[in-house]
Amino acid sequence: MNYLLIKHLHVTAAALSIVFFIIRSYWSVTGNGLLQKKVVKIAPHIIDTVLLLAAILLSMMLGPAAAQPWVLTKIVLLIAYIGVGTIAIKRGRTPTSRAVAAIIAVGIFLYIVGVALTRNPASWFA
Repeated sequence: MNYLLIKHLHVTAAALSIVFFIIRSYWSVTGNGLLQKKVVKIAPHIIDTVLLLAAILLSMMLGPAAAQPWVLTKIVLLIAYIGVGTIAIKRGRTPTSRAVAAIIAVGIFLYIVGVALTRNPASWFA
């Protein structure tokens, strides 16, 4: 497989994932009924599955280099992003708590992007 093709697929899925997350977070905070549409509930799972599969393929292509601290940092941050993201979209009890969780989740996402671009766990602070 072509590394650059998989990398571009991964980056595209990441961009779609965050844009769709921000839209759904906004709908969650404002109580918009569009959040309950079937396509809105299914699309994030498809996008995130593509994102994760591309990440796995890239890790396999990197081989032992995939065990570097920056890759492990991205994995840990991804778990945090998912956890906070569920609060922003579903589990937050109030619009304010969902909004705060959404802001934190976007911050985590931006940190992950920094880790990916710098290949350093310090992200933008490297």
